[in-house]
Amino acid sequence: MAALTHRAVFVIRETDYEALIARHATSGQARFFLESRGQKLEDVVERHERFHAVLARARASVPDEWRQALVRRADLDRFLFAPNDVIVAVGQDGLVANVAKYLGAQPVIGINPAPDLYDGILARIAVERLGALLPASVNGAAAIERRTMVRAILDHGETLFALNEIFVGHRSHQSARYRIETADEAEDHSSSGLIVASGTGITGWARSIAEATHLTISLGTEEAAVGYWVREPFPSVASTTRLRAGKLKDAGLLITSRMNDGGVVFADGIEQDFLPFGWGSQVRLSPADRTLNLAVG
Repeated sequence: MAALTHRAVFVIRETDYEALIARHATSGQARFFLESRGQKLEDVVERHERFHAVLARARASVPDEWRQALVRRADLDRFLFAPNDVIVAVGQDGLVANVAKYLGAQPVIGINPAPDLYDGILARIAVERLGALLPASVNGAAAIERRTMVRAILDHGETLFALNEIFVGHRSHQSARYRIETADEAEDHSSSGLIVASGTGITGWARSIAEATHLTISLGTEEAAVGYWVREPFPSVASTTRLRAGKLKDAGLLITSRMNDGGVVFADGIEQDFLPFGWGSQVRLSPADRTLNLAVG
């Protein structure tokens, strides 16, 4: 039997121009929409063409003996990744986070198509380096960052993974009511919900909460731990606020819902992709047993 060849799976999201055409049907209508708001279609088209030029160059860098596939972000939950795939995310950092939860041990390479527009913390590789990095990522010659992820396991068996953070709370601006338990303490809460973040995620949503509350946690991107922060806990006769933030390892955090409706659990800011979290439901949040294997050079 012939050995399986590797496959480069390119992950992309629609460009702003593609989104405009999907919404307005024609470039003329898209132009009218933008110009009525003081914007130029040419600027959007230039970014669109620039992105696809980088994507074409990236795909041309794949070794001849490898296979290729292209998947859009909206289709990730229906795409079957294989163990011998190398994932190439072409776009902003968020695209790496979007694909991470669907993977096992496959290496991920983040290509920054516009370094003047995107920070490139996760998608940091210039397209010129991809040709050498693809084979290096599968033969042990590439440096790999094994970034810790967050895992949520609900009591009925559903599991959710996140690279940045997992949110538990109410889907609206109502107070979220729940019982929170660490390995050492437990209390009832009424708050704006809580997040559990990885070392990657503490530069995002968690950072804004930590700065606002002055509850900072030191957490490395490859450290086998996650941190939690409670948003605006409210003290009352039925709720207390001692458990506001902390570092979690193996035991994690157990949350029991006290919400009759509207309770949700979602990952990496994708609110529409939530799991219901109604009264009596429980979720345990902890470091995941898998990592994002980010090939960085």
